[in-house]
Amino acid sequence: METSDVRKRILDVINSARRDAADRRTRNAEVGAAYEKFLETIATPVCRQVADVLKAERLHCALETPVGAVRLTSERSASDFVEIRLDTNAARPHVVVHAERVKGRERYEETLAIREGVGIEHLTDQDVLDALAGVIGVFA
Repeated sequence: METSDVRKRILDVINSARRDAADRRTRNAEVGAAYEKFLETIATPVCRQVADVLKAERLHCALETPVGAVRLTSERSASDFVEIRLDTNAARPHVVVHAERVKGRERYEETLAIREGVGIEHLTDQDVLDALAGVIGVFA
């Protein structure tokens, strides 16, 4: 095989990877503003309501708002939590709900997209509630 053919092929792959990375950064920046608004106006208020209901049912949890996410953490075990965050690793960034629970040596972990394929600006409080209801069993 000719060295020039190998070089051309490798350079094509490198250039393609650089273009893909630049496209991903641009896409992530574009959805960033919509995601921050979603966190502030929809996800955090719904999580606050869910936390209140859980507390009323003696399933105490704390509402936390780390940068770029909103999290409900069990007050019995900090390793039990449900978090809403932006998944930027996918081909198209989307909002996910991620749940983790550690019980003894067993670890339960689940990540679900909140209406995958729907733009962040179109997500509703009902979408967030439905997604949380699907994983909230980590507190039971």
